[in-house]
Amino acid sequence: MIKKCLFPVAGYGTRFLPATKSMPKEMLPIVNKPLVQYGVEEAMEAGLTNIAFVTGRGKRAIEDHFDVSYELEHQISGTGKEQYLEGIRAIIETCCFSYTRQTEMKGLGHAILMGENLIGDEAFAVVLADDLCISSGEGVLSQMVKLYKQFRCSIVAIEEVPLQETEKYGVVAGELVREDLFRVETMVEKPKPEEAPSNYAVMGRYILTPDIFRILRNTPPGRNGEVQITDALMTQAREGCVMAYKFKGKRFDCGSVEGFIEATNHCYQHFYK
Repeated sequence: MIKKCLFPVAGYGTRFLPATKSMPKEMLPIVNKPLVQYGVEEAMEAGLTNIAFVTGRGKRAIEDHFDVSYELEHQISGTGKEQYLEGIRAIIETCCFSYTRQTEMKGLGHAILMGENLIGDEAFAVVLADDLCISSGEGVLSQMVKLYKQFRCSIVAIEEVPLQETEKYGVVAGELVREDLFRVETMVEKPKPEEAPSNYAVMGRYILTPDIFRILRNTPPGRNGEVQITDALMTQAREGCVMAYKFKGKRFDCGSVEGFIEATNHCYQHFYK
């Protein structure tokens, strides 16, 4: 079924300057684990072991993280510190990693399109590592993969947000299929509260069918002069079907300092104490 997961990680992370001047924001640690590793673990749990990154300048630390560090391994071999590498070792042994570069920042839609050569003609997941999703049961991607097996169309993860915050998100509305699932009829990128079709906001988890690449190639720049995945998904919804899923779990906006601190405190309290 679905085996590939795309991570667009080329952004500059300006909200975390100066920390991100020379360090990818995706490598910022939530306690003692880089943010991007949480996303890869979620993908791996869902059976998505072919991990593709759309990177940019200054992102080599991500590639190094998902590789063996022979000098480090030698230094800690036979000591108790080896236990700290068990998680990343399991990822490296299980997953296959590939990388391509987004040389210009032209929006999320453009970043996803840059990953076409890594994905090919098959359905795939997209994870935005800024959105850290914690679930007491199945991870969000595992939940969405099950839905894809049923509906065989693109699926976006959504959650309710305060109406005054709709300008931060893509917002959807549509036909209610069941209490946690919509068939998308309207999707708007960062609408003003008075113009928002609902308060259901798209989060950083997607499953996309491969025709999205054709649509993205023909999608003109939208808001802020960028190619918006929201616009492409709206086209896909008109041509066929896009589902919006109210996932089970808690999501932290680690693209903001406040959300990052909240996520760190939550993970420390629940997983490290």
